[in-house]
Amino acid sequence: MSIRNFKVLYVSGEVSPFVRISALADFMASFPQALEEEGFEARIMMPKYGTINDRKFRLHDVLRLSDIEVPLKEKTDLLNVKVTALPSSKIQTYFLYNEKYFKRNGLFTDFHSGSDLKGIAEKVVFFNVGVLETLERLGWKPDIIHLHDWYACLIPLLLKTVYASHEFFRDIKTVLTVHNVYRQGVLPFKVFQKQLPEVVCKSLHRKGEDVNMLYTGVENVDLLTTTSKRYAEEISRDTAGSFGLGRLLMEQKSKFHGILNGIDTRQWNPSTDKLIKKRYSLENMEGKLENKKALLEEAGLPFEEGTPVVGVIANFDEYQGAELVQKSLEELALLDIQLIICGSGDKKYEKVFQDFAAEHPEKVSLQAEFSDSFLHLAIAGLDILIMPGMIESCGMIQMFAMNYGTIPVAYAGGGIVETIDDLGEKSGSGFIFYDYTPASLVGKLREAIDIFGLEDRWQQIVTAAMSRDFAWKNSAEQYESLYRQLLEHQD
Repeated sequence: MSIRNFKVLYVSGEVSPFVRISALADFMASFPQALEEEGFEARIMMPKYGTINDRKFRLHDVLRLSDIEVPLKEKTDLLNVKVTALPSSKIQTYFLYNEKYFKRNGLFTDFHSGSDLKGIAEKVVFFNVGVLETLERLGWKPDIIHLHDWYACLIPLLLKTVYASHEFFRDIKTVLTVHNVYRQGVLPFKVFQKQLPEVVCKSLHRKGEDVNMLYTGVENVDLLTTTSKRYAEEISRDTAGSFGLGRLLMEQKSKFHGILNGIDTRQWNPSTDKLIKKRYSLENMEGKLENKKALLEEAGLPFEEGTPVVGVIANFDEYQGAELVQKSLEELALLDIQLIICGSGDKKYEKVFQDFAAEHPEKVSLQAEFSDSFLHLAIAGLDILIMPGMIESCGMIQMFAMNYGTIPVAYAGGGIVETIDDLGEKSGSGFIFYDYTPASLVGKLREAIDIFGLEDRWQQIVTAAMSRDFAWKNSAEQYESLYRQLLEHQD
């Protein structure tokens, strides 16, 4: 069998630069391209949220993909498809659209704006069925459908039930990557019961009156992955850190693999990056200071010679570290730093950070909404990046940062320890703290600040960070091998 002829559809709720909520969007921006370079034909499907700007991203309608019928139990809804190429590649990205489901109701991941679980469940069912109906209308049959996180987890079950007798879908294999095990998509069963036939509903994983989407996906998928070996080990134990999935993942151990993330080193390269103020490289670092000044100006903070600029770029929820940052704010305010907090999510944290920035207008800035260009500028302009996530399957921001000579201070969760060389007496590319407490975070940050004041010593760390190789190639080859094994063992 020739790998070159294999086709893979990637299904995700977020893809950068169209929508970015978490590291999954960054993963989707580069991973399919890395697999194409290994000889696969890749395409992407995602929802067309109302927040996506058609003109900016050059989305266009496809006449033959209009008014696609999405058969639900009590009615048939219609979807239309827009398409564009993933920036920096030729990978076709299809946006599934229905105004009722996607214009006003927010993202799949938006559990914090009113928690409309009924609306989210309706949207999930429509999207999952819609992906399969769109494929059939398109006439492009993938060998593998590779799903990302809970909101695409109905697809393996649909293929085994209502679509099992369709010739078009025969022999399609499914892969699921778990990016965050605590995001499971727990939604009301009665919505699924109303929209899907009994043959599907009886196989959904239920607990009481709720359906667990991620659990359902893990039970029905052909192959499971996550984004680091350590995280795979952590969540395959029947402990609190597995959020109820540990026993199931242990049972699925033979088909569960941890593969470290990579990054697109063409897109994330300070010597070629068109989105930053001034390009630079390890051989000529002058441009980093210009980016620092530009970042401070964008963030509304004054430039202070010799003061490190520290950033947090994270989704505002407890597990991604918003709670830890909140508890650390008083001590952070005492440090000789300028702090830029970038992110969105739970409004209670956003309000806390907003108030804190207002109390310290010369030292702290909150960027609750920011563009792709601002993200690149932040990665280039920061001196230090705090990664406060309690649970980090791998993360990619720290890899972007190190490529740009921005040094991470990170909690030792999941794949973090596989990507950052903790600073010892002689060498290292970042700082890792091991107790998940404000004292541990701030203590490690103080250590970094002290070394920042030693120019030659700091440059050694920057050199170590910028010399790391985070390119996708090694990880892509591991995925290629898994895909090959999956397709060569057709039932």
